Amino acid sequence: MKARKIIVKILDNIFNNRAYSNIELNKYLNSEEIDSKDRALITEVVYGTIKYKSTIDTILSNYVKDIALIDVAVINILRSAIYQMRFLDRVPDYAVVNDSVNLSKEVSQNSSRFVNGVLRNYIRNEKKNYKEGFAKLESICFDYSFDKWMVKLFILQYGEELALEILKGLNYRPNITVRVNSNKSDYDEVFEKLEEEGYDVEEGSISPDAIKINKGSTIEKNPLFISGDITVQDESAMMVAPLFNFDSNDIVMDLCSAPGGKTTHIAELLQNEGEVLAFDVHEHKLKLIEEHKERLHLENIKTDIMDATKLNAKYINYATKVLIDVPCSGIGIIRKKPEIKWTKNARELRDLVQIQRNIMENAWEYLRVGGELIYSTCTLNKKENEENIDWFLDKHNDAVIEKVFIGNSKNIINNENGSVTILPNEYMDGFFIAKLKKR
Repeated sequence: MKARKIIVKILDNIFNNRAYSNIELNKYLNSEEIDSKDRALITEVVYGTIKYKSTIDTILSNYVKDIALIDVAVINILRSAIYQMRFLDRVPDYAVVNDSVNLSKEVSQNSSRFVNGVLRNYIRNEKKNYKEGFAKLESICFDYSFDKWMVKLFILQYGEELALEILKGLNYRPNITVRVNSNKSDYDEVFEKLEEEGYDVEEGSISPDAIKINKGSTIEKNPLFISGDITVQDESAMMVAPLFNFDSNDIVMDLCSAPGGKTTHIAELLQNEGEVLAFDVHEHKLKLIEEHKERLHLENIKTDIMDATKLNAKYINYATKVLIDVPCSGIGIIRKKPEIKWTKNARELRDLVQIQRNIMENAWEYLRVGGELIYSTCTLNKKENEENIDWFLDKHNDAVIEKVFIGNSKNIINNENGSVTILPNEYMDGFFIAKLKKR
């Protein structure tokens, strides 16, 4: 009962107050006395309910006159219950119904009767075909639980077959991946230590620095993490920094650096030499980078507040390398932040393109002749990716693209313009990388 109460609180904050799922989960799981079994249930049900919200709401609409009229204090009790009964088998249906009814009694007796009626009606119609009469697009939206506009976007840009693979990939439950700090530790030794400590681990799919953690206790509390031997980072993001051809005297600017995964990776690959300038518009995010810097024992990072969309004359022709992991729609990381399904819209995606282009223009001003620029995003929207690169190359005669190659995995697309798109799967987020050189 306590676990389900926490589940509903978290869902209320996410759906009603636009809170971030990862932050809300950490807040509750770190502050409550919760055993590992309940911790796993809370995490699974929260992420699953957010992920399948559209499908669940379609199901609920078969048992209520208007889902929009359901009390906000009750709707997430119903959503989380339907998720557990439809997508999980670890908890019996009667137990889910009983806990949901008791939870709704805290709202009102009428609410508890309503919840009981809806859920028991759902159980009685266990084999109901909720897609009856649906067109193909509606059916896809129901199966994968995505809004129509996003499904249409993927089909238009990638074709139906690949679009379905993307939708499937974005619904995978992600495991934790850690990057071994090559500046401090030996990969094999770290791997063995994690095994000795009871973690179920395996090598990364592509990155030589990646270790996948399939099962184990909270990695942030592990001595290897605390001492800076490892840091948490998705394997797709690990592919960015090694694409630079580093020199010990490099001056590297990371214009959109928070939370610092790529910044610290660059600093590690430079072996604490050169200079890494990490910028962000928010001071509290820079403090996070400083914390990572100290934990990873890195001395070549300097942080400062700067808006990447505004040109800073101080840094014109300053850097030998520039990284711009630009603000984007984030639809490549729905595995980890499923609320992106419901918080983004097509208009937002259009507005982001101009911001990204402003950052590209400024980054190019900061780069010296002969220098390298890497443009990356965690989105799969081609307008934010390949089309931005093509636009930039058409506008700048001194820019030449350097073909990026990171492997031959099934989820990697080598684009015609030399850039790379990483499709989401059970191990990696969706990602885009392009590399330019200033001639």
